[in-house]
Amino acid sequence: MRKVFIVLVAGLFLAATAYISPAFSAEEKNKIAIVDLHKLINESDAGKKAKVELEGLIKSKQSAIDEKGKNIEKLKTDIEKQSAVITAEAKKSKEEELERLVRDYQRIISDSQAEVKKKEAELTSEILKTAREVINKIAQEGGYSLVLEKADGLVLYFSSNLDITDKVIKKFNEAKPVEKKAETKAKPTKK
Repeated sequence: MRKVFIVLVAGLFLAATAYISPAFSAEEKNKIAIVDLHKLINESDAGKKAKVELEGLIKSKQSAIDEKGKNIEKLKTDIEKQSAVITAEAKKSKEEELERLVRDYQRIISDSQAEVKKKEAELTSEILKTAREVINKIAQEGGYSLVLEKADGLVLYFSSNLDITDKVIKKFNEAKPVEKKAETKAKPTKK
């Protein structure tokens, strides 16, 4: 009798679980979203501003590098033209000067690359910090259980309706407004 009672209770428990669990699983369905951080960095206002700032830095560094390159080429040309008429000692002196200029040129290139890389990391880090805050807020408000970054090789497939990147960019731009140069200039008022 006791065995029958245990089997009956276990059967009722399994039946109740099978009946109740679909209702719970529908309510507990996990929401997942995908965010393309590369797109966010390239299309957000702060990302566009950072890109312009970085391009300005690159342009200024490039002009200094180009100037040094021209000086090296000019000295090479001078050495070639004068090699027949100058003394061996004067030629050696010019060649040493050329070597020094080439070393300076290489150092400037290396320093410039390091500075640009550092500035890019700094700007990207600032954008990503704010992006994480915005993504967390959207995830909490939207009831998302998981938000993944769309990255090559990381997410193999996802339905486009999971992509909330545009929503994140919109909220990001609202959370981190960028001053525009035209707006910051004082506009004359008409009387």
